[in-house]
Amino acid sequence: MTTNPANQSDDDDELQNALLQISPGAKNYITRAGYLSMKEELLELIDVARPDVVRIVSWAASNGDRSENGDYIYGKRRLREIDRRIRFLTKRLDLAEVVDPQVHHGSDQVFFGATVRYVTSAGVEHEVTIVGVDEFDPLRGKISWVSPVARALNKAFEGDSVKLQTPSGIDEITVIQVTYPS
Repeated sequence: MTTNPANQSDDDDELQNALLQISPGAKNYITRAGYLSMKEELLELIDVARPDVVRIVSWAASNGDRSENGDYIYGKRRLREIDRRIRFLTKRLDLAEVVDPQVHHGSDQVFFGATVRYVTSAGVEHEVTIVGVDEFDPLRGKISWVSPVARALNKAFEGDSVKLQTPSGIDEITVIQVTYPS
């Protein structure tokens, strides 16, 4: 199979955008759970999804005219998407440095992997877990270690107040609790 240079460029752009979140020379930290999740997705794509789509494309190609064959056209497009995601995941996993937040269990200082409860100067309480750029999920309270909130909280202790630069100015947030998985 030949690759389309335009698709390779899309893949490179996606990887470059993800890398921009990490300072040059910095590590791509990730939790063990995040690493395993990405690896599971990669293996699922390689072992299940891609072979299934290849079978469909082969079957569709054997039906004749490919120019109006929706199964063939969609299958080829899906195959390119799968290949792009496989390349992306492979590169990210190669760059990943797995960090075990359990080593800080019992500590009251904020490091990668911590779950932190904090309160803003307006009295609004938040709980976040600091994770890698490849596993952040703001709707579940998982924030990237390179996010402004995580950078402000980094190395703070329970009870410390730190300054957070927000779009509306500087806010002061106070760390209420720091926990790590046991």
